[in-house]
Parts: sequence; C-alpha cells; structure tokens
Amino acid sequence: MSFWPSKMIVISGSGAYPRLVIEGARAAGVAQVDVVAVRGSTERATIRAADNVHTINLGGIAAGLRWVAAQGYDGAVFAGQINPLSLFTACFDEETKAWLASLPFKTAHTVYGKLAFEFEKAGVPVFPASSFMDGHLPGEGLLTVRAPSDREMKDIRHGADVMRDVGRHDVGQTVLVKDGMVLAVEAFEGTNAAIKRGGKLGGKGAVLVKGAREGHDMRFDIPVVGLKTLKVMRSAGVTALAFQAGRLLLLDREKVLAFADRHGIAIVGIATDLPPAPLRPVRK
Repeated sequence: MSFWPSKMIVISGSGAYPRLVIEGARAAGVAQVDVVAVRGSTERATIRAADNVHTINLGGIAAGLRWVAAQGYDGAVFAGQINPLSLFTACFDEETKAWLASLPFKTAHTVYGKLAFEFEKAGVPVFPASSFMDGHLPGEGLLTVRAPSDREMKDIRHGADVMRDVGRHDVGQTVLVKDGMVLAVEAFEGTNAAIKRGGKLGGKGAVLVKGAREGHDMRFDIPVVGLKTLKVMRSAGVTALAFQAGRLLLLDREKVLAFADRHGIAIVGIATDLPPAPLRPVRK
C-alpha cells in the first residue's frame, strides 16, 4: 500500500537524479525533503533544491546514518552514482569497514542491501529508488525517429537474453552485442566503462541492452540512462539502446532523445514479464 511521507531524506550521489527525486517528491506533496550530501559527489543543484543539507565524507557512512536516524524521517531514498572505485579507495570508518567485511561477496546488491538493512534497523525505511520519478520511467516502444534495424533487433533480443541470465548472478546491468557476439558485460566498473570497452572491441554498430535483474531490489541501483550515457555511446560507435519497459530511469529525456535523433541512435523499450518500478513508497 503506497503512502505519502511528510518528511524524507535523499541520500545523494552524483548526477541530476537526486535533484529530480527532490522535485518529484515536492510536486507530490511531501512537505520536507532534505539531503545527505556526499562531499565531492553531490551536485550543487541538488543541494540548492533541498530544504536542509547534511554533508558527509563517503567514509563516514555510519556516522551519517546515526544522524539520519536521529532526525525522525519517514523514509529515505538512495539516488545518484557513487564511483565504484571508492569502495577500494575511501577511508571508511571502522563500523563501515565491519559492514563491508561481513559480506561474503560484494556486488551492488549486497553492498547497498547491507546499507538499506542498517537504515531500516535504525528505524528509517528505504523507499524504492524510483519513488516520485513520474515521467522518467519510459514504457514499451520506440522513443526515437530511427527504429533499430533488423540486425540490431536480432542483437537486442540476444542481448536481452544474456542480460537476464547474467543478472541472476548480479554481475551488472549492461550488455553490448554486435552481430550476435557479446562484446562486453558490465562488471563493477559501471555502464560507461563497459560501453567504452565494448566499443573498442567491436567498432561501430554495437547495440546496448540495459535492465534490472529478475527479483531486483528497487530500493537501490535501479538502471539509469542520461545524456552522458548517450555521449559515451556515440563516441564508442554504439548505434542502438534497448531497455526494459518501466524498469529504467531516463533522465533529461528531451535532451537525450534530441541527441539520439541528431546522431541516428535508436532507443526502444522492450516488453518484459517483470514488474515495473514503483512510483510511490510502499508501507510495509
């Protein structure tokens, strides 16, 4: 059952995504939307959009959690990117180190899942990362002027099958395919690095398939595409993008589609039997 919080906090990484969550929550009637800003990651536009801001270093997650728990928020949303390399380079506090050490293996789901567990243990529910993102979750069908060619559609279907299989192991959310050959599967380096790697191998004409795994926890790490992704695709020679309908956040939609049309990149939402990302928090 969905509900409207009166006071929520956005745990903000980089990019426009956290700001859009703030704007969407406010438009939906949430009275107070604050931000935990990660020093060196959270953008100034996000900070300006928030009612109140509490800034932390990435290594001080445990202390940040204690601060959030003391403020009486109805819930939190994790939004925005944190550089994957930070898991290896950040100077984490001892409590956070213990959290990470307790994980038998480290993926986006286990790391963020542990963080979500600690938030909820402290009395702060973690809302789906898609909450209040109305208008940013495109459905099935073609979004661009150019449709994928027959060859691209064949590669898209193959990529969707591979992505679904790989997703069960929580390896990544992106697969690049060209002429039936898998050029790259996203690992911990992130989408853009995977695109660059696959583009170097296959040259112009690859397709990109992006989506969330079966059973994906929509509280965190929901697939996201923005203008930066499209620019990396163009530079790498990737000519088509396919995504699971209703399960991917498309940021700066007008700019993304204008860029895609200008450079002949096809973008299409593909049907899936998996549930769409929720647009409102759910009361447990």
